[in-house]
Amino acid sequence: MNVMTTMTQEMLKEYKRTEVRIIPEDWAVKSLGELFSFSGGHTASRDQLSEDGFCYLHYGDIHGSTKQYMDVATESSGIPKLNIKLDTVSKKSLLGDGDIVFVDASEDDEGTSRHIVVRNLSGIPYIAGLHTIVSKSKDDSLDSRYKEYCFQAHDIKRQFKFYAVGTKISGISKTNIAKILIPLPLKLEQKAIAQHLSEIDVLISSLAKLIAKKRAIKQGAMQELLTGKRRLSGFSEKWETKSFGSLIELRKGEQLNKSELTETGEYPDWNGGVEPSGYTHKWNTIKNTITISEGGNSCGFVNFCKQKFWLGGHCYALKITTDCLDKNFLFQLLKYREKAIMNLRIGSGLPNIQKKNLNEFELFLSTDVYEQTAIAGVLRNMDAEIDTLKQQLAKYKMLKQGMMQVLLTGRIRLV
Repeated sequence: MNVMTTMTQEMLKEYKRTEVRIIPEDWAVKSLGELFSFSGGHTASRDQLSEDGFCYLHYGDIHGSTKQYMDVATESSGIPKLNIKLDTVSKKSLLGDGDIVFVDASEDDEGTSRHIVVRNLSGIPYIAGLHTIVSKSKDDSLDSRYKEYCFQAHDIKRQFKFYAVGTKISGISKTNIAKILIPLPLKLEQKAIAQHLSEIDVLISSLAKLIAKKRAIKQGAMQELLTGKRRLSGFSEKWETKSFGSLIELRKGEQLNKSELTETGEYPDWNGGVEPSGYTHKWNTIKNTITISEGGNSCGFVNFCKQKFWLGGHCYALKITTDCLDKNFLFQLLKYREKAIMNLRIGSGLPNIQKKNLNEFELFLSTDVYEQTAIAGVLRNMDAEIDTLKQQLAKYKMLKQGMMQVLLTGRIRLV
């Protein structure tokens, strides 16, 4: 195990081997059944939700959450509501401070461990809903803030995957959740671990908010600069409406066999999705090419491929056919009009965007290529700033994952 490479033999005397992993000698191992009592949520569908009533937690809201807790007092205005009489709801389905709510269904094994911890010191009525498993502590063995982190450890997630059943939909029962084993530090150390991890969470949260703010600023700039509402200094040429096909030539790609793709490689295969379908050792399209997804659920997605790549069968490559169009401006304009492009899709099972409809799509743009270049420069600088912040956010998230792996396993002690 990794722990063997980071600890001396003298240090290992203070550790013990358990069913979960090697942990500190003064830690315990308990099953979730020993720590919690489990019950199901109140059965109500999304169709029954409204703007009035009591706060309601649907399992889809847990899957969609970006954090591991729900603070009812500060977030109640944004929580869905269920307008029913409270005395019709079982007390077991009412969520108090420190309660944990797991999902009992997921589209993949990874999602089976999804959960939130409830922060509800004020005792605001909060109803656990459909496809949720409510876990209420039997005693005070677990610190409430520590609960927000302890189930994110790899060893715990692996147990959730092991007990998940189903093919298309993975589910986990109350009986199986009760079998999951968790290493348990003393309360003082739990608090110290939670404090350290919460500090980096504050950094992650503040950075995420800053990115959202910068994106909103860029969106506002796009609405003004890419519509001609606001002109940059020194430019006064008119703007005109032109058809997509009069400016751009579309080339559809070639499908690769799955056997030709790998998880890593030199060239990405762009085949209609928002992420590469895989990687390959060959390419058929030069770098710095704009693409538009032709088919699939993400058809209409606009991408700028900065390296050589393989253009797949469900993707269009764009070639500018005029000297009066700046490529970077075109990308920004298409990205701004992306929703309108997606509205060109036809079909339901496997939607697609036909070349004819895309060629007839109208673009409103400046006739001065120098103005186009200047506008693209302003927006690219904004993109660069956002990308830098996103890289910092990714580093913080990696740092948090590393901290959790050593703190939640006792490889590094705080107390």
